[in-house]
Amino acid sequence: MPDRHAARSCILRATHNERVTPLVAVVRLIHPAPAAAVILLSAVLGWILLDRAGRPVDHRLWLTVLAVAGSQIFTGATNDLADRHRDRAAGRFGKPLVAGRMSPEAALWVASGGLALQLAASLWLGVGALALGLVAASSAAAYNLFLSRTPYSFIPYLVSFGVLPVWIAAGVGVEPGRVLAAVPLATLLAVSAHLANVLRDFDVDAATGSRSLAQVLGRGTAIRLAVASALVTGMGVGLALLLASQTRPVSLVLGGLGLVSVGVGATSERRLWYGLLVAAVAWTAAWALSAG
Repeated sequence: MPDRHAARSCILRATHNERVTPLVAVVRLIHPAPAAAVILLSAVLGWILLDRAGRPVDHRLWLTVLAVAGSQIFTGATNDLADRHRDRAAGRFGKPLVAGRMSPEAALWVASGGLALQLAASLWLGVGALALGLVAASSAAAYNLFLSRTPYSFIPYLVSFGVLPVWIAAGVGVEPGRVLAAVPLATLLAVSAHLANVLRDFDVDAATGSRSLAQVLGRGTAIRLAVASALVTGMGVGLALLLASQTRPVSLVLGGLGLVSVGVGATSERRLWYGLLVAAVAWTAAWALSAG
């Protein structure tokens, strides 16, 4: 036990000695890797949907991407706000709130700014895009504040991932029916993404009393289910395109890239999360290029 406390003290001192600007603290607060992946995925999907509809890129795409970016800022900031006491107990001193690089009040302003950005951008896109964005933001808030440490932790992921393609289509002004077929596959990938996210900190979360779906299933089952769900998603995308005779060479390449990313991710609990991020973008592009 003393060794553990000494290690934590060393980490805390090193964290306090690290030079971190306010901008860097904000970037860390909003969980930059998953936020960037969702924003990129949304931009790629929106651009391809417009291209396949024979329309040029216009202000609706940029406003939609801004709305998604605002939702990601809101989601990341509220997550760290809600978890700050547990993060401190778990020794996650790389987080700005735990390390004292940002106050809870400042983080609340960041979260509020993200939500304001989402709403401001969405107001120009119509009631449909505004409502779908609010569903996604509400789902994320429910996860952060209430469900993240319960066996129902996967539900907000199902909602947010399922809503995203329809939200993007509504935002750019493309008929949402074009993306409805992607919703079941998106929700399947959501299960994989949730489990992979929890697996990164499985032991620490379990030690601090978390009873999320991954903890209920156990590490081994959670890993197998995460990988299997991702692979089924990738194969489902390919099968749907093959049955519709809409497969293009570039889609096959992107589909293969996604499967390889999942395979590489399956070699490590930490790699799995990032492998899924790459796969999600690749499969979204593959599907939209062929069926958009």
